[in-house]
Amino acid sequence: MPFMNSRPASEENGRKHFESWTDNEMSKITFISGPCGCGKTTFADAYARHAVREEHRTVYVIHGDDFHHGFVEPEDKPDFFRDGQASDRVLWEEILRFNWDCIIATADRALQQGLDVIIDYVMEDEMPRVRALAEKHRAALYYIVLTADEDEIEKRIRSRGDVDLIERAFFLKRKLEALPENRGHLYNNTGKTPEDAIREIDPEQYRIRNDI
Repeated sequence: MPFMNSRPASEENGRKHFESWTDNEMSKITFISGPCGCGKTTFADAYARHAVREEHRTVYVIHGDDFHHGFVEPEDKPDFFRDGQASDRVLWEEILRFNWDCIIATADRALQQGLDVIIDYVMEDEMPRVRALAEKHRAALYYIVLTADEDEIEKRIRSRGDVDLIERAFFLKRKLEALPENRGHLYNNTGKTPEDAIREIDPEQYRIRNDI
């Protein structure tokens, strides 16, 4: 979903955090991870619109779940997740590999066109692929891991009717919050709107440097 350039926004809130993005013409990859129900997709869209207004550039948004939703499963298939893990390990690994191939390929094409890219998807151990993509295009890489309190996550998931994902969401929340590489990249958005998060997030604090 591309967001085309728009006229300058009149509001100043959050502008200081995005001034650091406008110091050169380097392409940018912003990767938004987090468990189900943490608002990745909603935040990615709001973040993209804000960046476009601030920088007057074109941003291409990639919702990773769109690729997963392309798989049509039989109605009588047993629960996909049990105890937070995929019940059919082989099938899930194949789907996950396919999804990531599509994400990387789409982002690669967008970056070739000189676009900034915002991706939202759960990242567990795929950071090397994203870093390699950033290095290939000499793009700045920003990594934000959204999280929320369990009660908030459950409420959000129930409101959209995906009750079967609650257990999986709690599993991912605990896993992502415990990963050493996510330290300094976590943002708890419990009780906050996307606009609140945009005002509070300083992109430079979430940037991944090449020397790390």
